[in-house]
Amino acid sequence: MHRYLLKRLASSVVVLGAVSVVTYALVLLTPGDPAETILREQLNSQPSDEQIAQFRTEHGLDEPLHVQYADWLSGVLTGDLGQSYFHGRTVRELIAAHLPATIELAVAAMLVAVLISVPAGIVSAVYRRTAFDYLSQFGALFGVSVPNFWLGYLLIVAVALPLSAVPTSGSGGVSHLVLPAVTLGTGLAAVVTRLLRASLLETLEEPYVRTARSKGLCERVVVCRHALRSALIPVVTVIGLQFAYVLNGAVIVEVVFDRPGLGTLLVDAIFARDYPVVQGVVLVTAVLFVTTNLLVDLSYRYLDPRIDLEASR
Repeated sequence: MHRYLLKRLASSVVVLGAVSVVTYALVLLTPGDPAETILREQLNSQPSDEQIAQFRTEHGLDEPLHVQYADWLSGVLTGDLGQSYFHGRTVRELIAAHLPATIELAVAAMLVAVLISVPAGIVSAVYRRTAFDYLSQFGALFGVSVPNFWLGYLLIVAVALPLSAVPTSGSGGVSHLVLPAVTLGTGLAAVVTRLLRASLLETLEEPYVRTARSKGLCERVVVCRHALRSALIPVVTVIGLQFAYVLNGAVIVEVVFDRPGLGTLLVDAIFARDYPVVQGVVLVTAVLFVTTNLLVDLSYRYLDPRIDLEASR
């Protein structure tokens, strides 16, 4: 286990290094001068060449690309993600202020997905080829096909407007999370429902499940105690990998519902050419994704002790 952890940590460092290089290069090679864009916004007029040159010198934008990257990377290794061009605050402060709202939305969306998909997947597999099974499959197909932004606006029109108690923007209590979490969790619930149904149907045909039935165990015990645990292994994998989907979907959902999370911060930074904020948000998102994948792999040993993590790699 320790050797496996060291290997995964080493590969994670390589992945994060590649992400930082690609992100930094793509952002700085984007057409347009961030100095001119930001100064025009701050001054509400066209900046002079002297002002643009001074801004570029103050923020190191006149240095070669590799020098800028080396300076940024040395700051990242010490916990310094740079200074925002537009907000006048450190990137770390901005991310710390916006990250809790995004994590809150992601956790709520995954909770909605699990609460919908696990019961639906189990019942659909146990009572296959019934009306509930067909209804569940149709709902899963609908959830996979519907874009997040369309579902978000649909919920605002169909639910929030008639029920004024459900807020459509901002953040705060649980009521502010209802519509964004349902919007973001529906697509994930559809994927997990279909996967759990297929995995459980396959597991129910295994010899050890038939042996459990032959011992006279009731169907509920056979399904929940013997079959479900093995069937959850691919489901856990998908839920972990879909965390990236949740974070990416949060960008759209936060804009639709005007939530002050990382998605809104990233979109605003892209339009404002606030490069340090863009690079910082992408790097933090990559760290969250890599960490989630590691935790998913480690959970395999709990779900099925027979799995050899070293051999699986």
